[in-house]
Amino acid sequence: MTDIPALSHEEERSRNAAEALRLQECSAEPLRTIGRIQSHGTLFAVDEQTGVVVVASENVEHWLGRTLAESGSETLVWAVAHAEAIDPIRAEFEGVDYDVIVHRGTVPLVVELEPVAHQLEYVRTGVVSAIQNISSITDPHELRTQAAAAIKQITGFDRVMCYEFHDDGHGQIVADEREPDMESYFGLHFPASDIPSQARALYLRKRSRVIAHTDDPGLPLRALLPEDQPLDLAETELRGVSPHHLQFMRNMGQVSTVSFAIVVDDRMIGMFTCAHRSPRRLPVLLRRSLEVLASQVGTQLTAALQIQQLRRQLDARERRVAIVAPLYGRTDVASALLSGTRTVLDVVPADGVVLQHGDSVHTLGVVPPPAVLLSVVDELDVGRLTWEALPIERPELAVEVPGVAGILIVPLGPDGDRLVFVRGEVTRDIEWLGDQGPANRDHTLSPRRSFSAWRESVTGRSLPWGVHAQDALALGEEIRAALVAREQAELAELALRDSLTGLRNRRFLDDRLDALLAGPHPSLAVIFLDLDEFKTVNDTRGHDVGDAVLAAVGKRLSGVARASDMVVRLGGDEFVIVCVGAGETDAHHVASRAIAAVGEPIAVEGGLLRISASAGVVAARPAMTAADMLAAADSAMYRSKRAGGGRVSA
Repeated sequence: MTDIPALSHEEERSRNAAEALRLQECSAEPLRTIGRIQSHGTLFAVDEQTGVVVVASENVEHWLGRTLAESGSETLVWAVAHAEAIDPIRAEFEGVDYDVIVHRGTVPLVVELEPVAHQLEYVRTGVVSAIQNISSITDPHELRTQAAAAIKQITGFDRVMCYEFHDDGHGQIVADEREPDMESYFGLHFPASDIPSQARALYLRKRSRVIAHTDDPGLPLRALLPEDQPLDLAETELRGVSPHHLQFMRNMGQVSTVSFAIVVDDRMIGMFTCAHRSPRRLPVLLRRSLEVLASQVGTQLTAALQIQQLRRQLDARERRVAIVAPLYGRTDVASALLSGTRTVLDVVPADGVVLQHGDSVHTLGVVPPPAVLLSVVDELDVGRLTWEALPIERPELAVEVPGVAGILIVPLGPDGDRLVFVRGEVTRDIEWLGDQGPANRDHTLSPRRSFSAWRESVTGRSLPWGVHAQDALALGEEIRAALVAREQAELAELALRDSLTGLRNRRFLDDRLDALLAGPHPSLAVIFLDLDEFKTVNDTRGHDVGDAVLAAVGKRLSGVARASDMVVRLGGDEFVIVCVGAGETDAHHVASRAIAAVGEPIAVEGGLLRISASAGVVAARPAMTAADMLAAADSAMYRSKRAGGGRVSA
């Protein structure tokens, strides 16, 4: 293992630029129309209407302009005619036994011939046992390792590696079964340019790839077609190899390889690559069988990873619920998110977080000065929510928040409310499959000369946000939903309350009293209370004093009512107390306490003010409606007034 000092930010930008250049160069290679095949086989392209050979590999170019029927090989002609049902078909051509692969649907019709490898005729039967042996494995690491070991045993190759591709395009060797004298590559990373996107796209159409010999110059294709109509070899077995990749293999000490794609939902997530230090070729039927094995691994990996993801999602959901649930009540937003038993840092691990809500800003953990951090966030690209390498990508802003490399922004509403998570800069060691720097290449675009394990220290980055970014965005959506629900509940609550006294209002009383009377055997009484000579207060002291008196009365009535009672302001100076679970006698006691409480002096502007009240009490009777009860209580209250006020009547 070779170590190098940590890269400077400028060195990393330079290395990233070089990798981008290699990827650009790779994307320009004509891999699909490379114009040659590997020389261990033969290729024809036939005009299906005439049967004439219009393209032929150099070793059979004498068949150009002729028909395959003229070869005298009835089995070859039969194979081409019946290839849709059987793949491949065994046929003899020019005295040699071949596996014939016909690519039905191509124009012109592409026909490939691979010499039969008799010594490996029945090796493919071992694939069935291998699939059975791995079928019950649910651990991803064990699955890849066991599958790689089985492939090595079946194929006889010196080394079998399983690659995993990461979201950013680079890969990692996650299983490495090899001969004892070979250096281990397990755990090493490799850049995206080793297996660029164009090459990966070909694996979606053709699930395996053979490179029989790195010193094979290949056979050119001879064609009767126009030069501007090169033959598409994307799905062929014998397609020639990029000179760049051949040099790459030679530098790795590989003479022959065969690779099998691991594809899930039309996305290549990994690959098994078999490598040998001498020429070695697998027959097509064995390759087809191993493609099935790789497909089985992909299916099992998907299931295992889905189970892991589901468990993680459930745990994350539980954490979010614990934080968001209090927001549906009256808990302060900052308290719910930042100071509960669980906080947002339990959902999104970070060094610290800033909450901007309305006109207030709150922090938790280690964060730069909030005003500075929020100013930096405002300068970042609109719409981009995650940053993991701020000193590298935006060095002019990183200097404002020293030590911060990762930023995750979670919008909480249209008014600029947000959570901003921060992570500090960390030094990460990445073990590469060979030094990625220019010292290990002949020039920028050439492959690495050495593939010995190379440990590189990377700075200027935070730990990746990864799945925590998804958790954060889900948390933001749930917080927004809770705040909207709370706002709607508060509006609904306000609609049922009197704005002056804070008591329930007439709308609430009408709905609630009807519901109580409709219940089974209601035990219920209503007190109707009206202030005596209140108009005089408004006329002589003004409406401000009148409002102060009404607010004080409302507070006193709430103080004398029982816990189960409901105190309502009907409007003006009229109040109602609904005594739940009480008869007329109990309600009369409550009304008397209310009259006494209202009669106590009330402090208002300019001194003390005394006022009295009259009350009427009525108990619910069968078939009585809310309107009936209120009308009866109102009548009883007027009897109190006519009797001199300051008393209770029934």
